[in-house]
Amino acid sequence: MKETSWYMNVLSNPFFRGLAVGLVLWLFFWFRSMLRIRELINNVKKLREHLHTKLEIDSAENERRKQEIEKLKQERDNLRNMIQVLNQKPGRQEIRQAQVYQRAIDIMFEKAPGFAPAWQITLKEAEEELQNAERGIIPFFKRITGTPARGHDEDFETERKKALEMKSSDA
Repeated sequence: MKETSWYMNVLSNPFFRGLAVGLVLWLFFWFRSMLRIRELINNVKKLREHLHTKLEIDSAENERRKQEIEKLKQERDNLRNMIQVLNQKPGRQEIRQAQVYQRAIDIMFEKAPGFAPAWQITLKEAEEELQNAERGIIPFFKRITGTPARGHDEDFETERKKALEMKSSDA
């Protein structure tokens, strides 16, 4: 009985009762906080894995985009080069058309006696007009539409008449 009375003395003492209740509550909250810390550590690991996966995916996507950009730049440069080559190289149809025009001019020289001087004057005017257009003297719109410059018709007519008069006076 003595042992029971010792336990009973300790349990009946309010200080030891408060101490026991405090220790039980402390153990409960400590165990609970340990579980919470473990849960948070697991969440941090999971978030790190997700972040690592996301960065790998973004890195692969960025690399793919860089390769695509390089491919497009190279394709653009190739197209520029091809355009330059095509602009410098006349097409077959253009060559054929130039040959047809040359043949028509040769026939006109043979058949029409007044054609040669008029043609030479017209050719000279056309060359001057193109040179002026290349230098920017003739506006871009007129160059594209082919409308003659001011006074061109009168100049052409007067020069043609002079050439015909010289031709007829020579004959």
